[in-house]
Amino acid sequence: MTNELDRTIVELKAELRNAHPDERLQIAGELELALAEREVFMAEEEGRVSAEPPF
Repeated sequence: MTNELDRTIVELKAELRNAHPDERLQIAGELELALAEREVFMAEEEGRVSAEPPF
């Protein structure tokens, strides 16, 4: 999963560099979501957070 996220992040960064100004906000939002998703995935893998519900 992390390889897919990494590839998506690289692609979104490239799109953002070459995007029309009208599209930048949307691409930046997608990039932010992908970065957050990767961070959650890594935190779960490292045991910093639990994927289990708190109850």
